[in-house]
Amino acid sequence: MKKLSLLLYKNQPAVVTDIDKDKFIIKYCVQPATPTGKKAVYQEQKIREKDAALIHEGPVSSLEKVLENADSDYSSAVKETYELLASDEETKSQNISLKDLCEIAFSAFEADKAFSYFNSFNKSEEFALLQDELKNGNLIFVPRSEEEIKLINQKNYEKEHEAEIRQAFINRLKERKLDLPSDAKFMGEVEAFALNKTDKSKILTEAGLPLSQEKAHKLLIETGIWDITKNPHPTRFGFSFDSAREQLGKMPEEEREEVPCVCYAVDAPDAADPDDAVGYDGKYYWICIADPASSVKPDSSIDIAARDRGTTLYIPEGASRMLCESSLEDYALGLKEKEAGDDPKVKSSALAFRLLVNELSEIEECEVKKVLVHVKMISYAEAEKQKDSAELKPLFELARKNLSRRNKNNAVTIRMPEVHIKVDKETKKVTVEEEERYESNDMVQELMLLAGEGAARFAFKNKIPFPYVSQEAPEFPEKLPDGGWAEQFARVKCMRKRSVGITPAPHAGLGLSFYSQVTSPLRRYSDLVAHEQLRAFINGEHVLGKDEMLERIAAGDAASLAARKASRLSETHWKLVYLLQNPENVYEGFCIDRRGNDALFLIPALDMQTTLRNTGDFNLNDKVNLKAGSIDITTQNVIFSVV
Repeated sequence: MKKLSLLLYKNQPAVVTDIDKDKFIIKYCVQPATPTGKKAVYQEQKIREKDAALIHEGPVSSLEKVLENADSDYSSAVKETYELLASDEETKSQNISLKDLCEIAFSAFEADKAFSYFNSFNKSEEFALLQDELKNGNLIFVPRSEEEIKLINQKNYEKEHEAEIRQAFINRLKERKLDLPSDAKFMGEVEAFALNKTDKSKILTEAGLPLSQEKAHKLLIETGIWDITKNPHPTRFGFSFDSAREQLGKMPEEEREEVPCVCYAVDAPDAADPDDAVGYDGKYYWICIADPASSVKPDSSIDIAARDRGTTLYIPEGASRMLCESSLEDYALGLKEKEAGDDPKVKSSALAFRLLVNELSEIEECEVKKVLVHVKMISYAEAEKQKDSAELKPLFELARKNLSRRNKNNAVTIRMPEVHIKVDKETKKVTVEEEERYESNDMVQELMLLAGEGAARFAFKNKIPFPYVSQEAPEFPEKLPDGGWAEQFARVKCMRKRSVGITPAPHAGLGLSFYSQVTSPLRRYSDLVAHEQLRAFINGEHVLGKDEMLERIAAGDAASLAARKASRLSETHWKLVYLLQNPENVYEGFCIDRRGNDALFLIPALDMQTTLRNTGDFNLNDKVNLKAGSIDITTQNVIFSVV
């Protein structure tokens, strides 16, 4: 650069008026002259060389002369230059400087016209200014490909004819005859509305269509934007299909007691996040639970993110985990042992509830300990086969005694059907299978209840602010249906909602006077908070106050409620996809309730309920064969008929 050089400064021309050591004093226009007679306003600025790009070394006559030429139209010369370069294989995609372009286009590179030359090439469809070179102060262009030029021209056309293009799209939308894939770009707004990301849709309003998420969902299917398999429900409730991202890191080093017996993580065969294991050492029962609270501290970023999720979201497509996926390797129980071929030297870190119980399964002593434990992972079916083994028999016997104790305390046992839904990620083929229930399921459940009861008693005894779970007793009618699914459904209808509070109260449904949930800290935020409290106490550290803890529990519970709704709606979505994929299937249905002249039927194979209208001849527990007819996946309505 030198005096009277022409520069590009903040996308406008500037002239070097003087040089001060390593700085350049430039003059540029901050307000151009107007047709009404206002004069142009100029300003001087001291800059470094790297702050501007050199257009022409000069000398220019004046900045005013440069600006006079600024709007000259050289588009035809630019086009001819492009065609000349494009005709030569060596130059058609070669980087070329502004000076060289001007030599080709104009056989000259005049200082006073240099900015207008630059403008013509920079605004053209044929050439692209290389931004990385511009940052280095160089004005280098590259000829665009024919495809790039076509795309730019298309965008320019769409901008100029925006109103008529949009109206043509609206007309096609009304007729459900979109021109895909080009029309898909307009439908992003409708998708956002259907997914509850926005509460407005200008397109739906312009098309005279109702502002309803279900109607928008139906429209997206009818126009081919979405397939019927598209599941909008997690997104509608604000859930990501991705798990938490922040790493917990390795399990921290701390002193841990070794459990003197093998503990068994009994779960479904495809379980990926085992968080509990049970064992018996001849005197004590050990209920060992995953210990993420060893790394997650109250109000840490991981804790807050877990609170916002409330729980791991389980849907047929997979799990969106409350804690990051990588945490399972270090914190889930038994995964390391399984990978090591059940090497007894390999152990899991856990928070254990060591229970001493009497013959009636009443808890006489509960200790909470940080432990190392060797865990064996087995399925419910495998545990069922081994229930008379020396290791598992005491656990099954304790579970039976505990169930008997709870039943004597008027616990309510309800058995409704459960199904497992699988979705093939590639084909979206859906399978729905009834869950097979074993006594081993009940064994695990009873020991988890004992852990929850033991934790609640331990917290109460030691005056630890704690999340106690309670439930008021149901009010059953004088006469319940005589057995079958109808009786189970009648019991469900009478159950009260559970409550979480800082004061212990009976859980009537479980037949327990003390209870808290502590067995799923990897996937349930309230359990994680309970573990944080227990760990703080046994470490001699500060425990959260009652109000502080309750506030966290309430926030986690609100998010957890949304997750349960998203999960339930997602399961129904995939069941309806399954029905659409298998239209000829016939299912057994059982009458579980009468509502006037209508009858409510349960389909155990699907874990679905359906109402048959105007049916006066069915009694409770009557069995019929049902077939799905009309299915609306957007409103989740399906009509079954008797066959």
